[in-house]
Amino acid sequence: MTISGQVALVTGGSRGIGAAVCRRLARDGVAVAVNYRSSEGAAKSVVRDIEEHGGRAITVAGDVADAGEVGAMTEQVIRELGGLDILVNNAGVSQDALLYDMAMDAWLDVMRVNFGGVFHCTRAVLPHLMAKGAGAIVNVSSVMGERGWIGESNYAASKGAVNAFTRCAALEAARFGVRVNAVLPGFVPTDLVSALVEGDGGKSIRKQIPARRLGTTEEIADAVRFLAGPESSYMTGSLLTVDGGAAAVLGAGRP
Repeated sequence: MTISGQVALVTGGSRGIGAAVCRRLARDGVAVAVNYRSSEGAAKSVVRDIEEHGGRAITVAGDVADAGEVGAMTEQVIRELGGLDILVNNAGVSQDALLYDMAMDAWLDVMRVNFGGVFHCTRAVLPHLMAKGAGAIVNVSSVMGERGWIGESNYAASKGAVNAFTRCAALEAARFGVRVNAVLPGFVPTDLVSALVEGDGGKSIRKQIPARRLGTTEEIADAVRFLAGPESSYMTGSLLTVDGGAAAVLGAGRP
């Protein structure tokens, strides 16, 4: 079973988990569209890396919170890469704060990107995938959407919405041969969680994880690759947790 020759759009693909996903898919022969909003240089760097290893990739600019830009971005991918088979909804932001300190825009902005982006991109690619009768959508969510953590109410709520959306979208898309699943990473050292692991270098957080370490972007990318490929052909509406056992532990969400 292989996904070689397919085309994938990875939102937020210029860095962190998104960049790792782009490289992982390209390694298996997938042509990758690396989406970015403002990090053009980083996106081009990912493309160069893929091309230097014999892969095929392009950059596509677009704000996933803007439905119009998402539509144009999707058409660009299909036009330049000849189709679209896989969507990885990875783009995300965080604006952590305690509830009584949180500005109104802090939760609206996070919801617009983290959930709005998933909605816009899924809605944009579905007609194409449905017409083909095949396709895979993988949403990069978070264990925060199933659990809680102090100062993460807006982020956790946005990921909870992604999880619920994943299940519903899977039900609607199944009869068209399109699968929709989500990966729920735990603590992975990226820009989004940098504030949580500062200070003691994440030592206090690692103590709460059964595996006693943070995850890596490559480990999350491997999970995304699995859900995007034929090896997971009987999976849809699934939330795949990749967190070193953190979600299995009862405890207070304190750093």
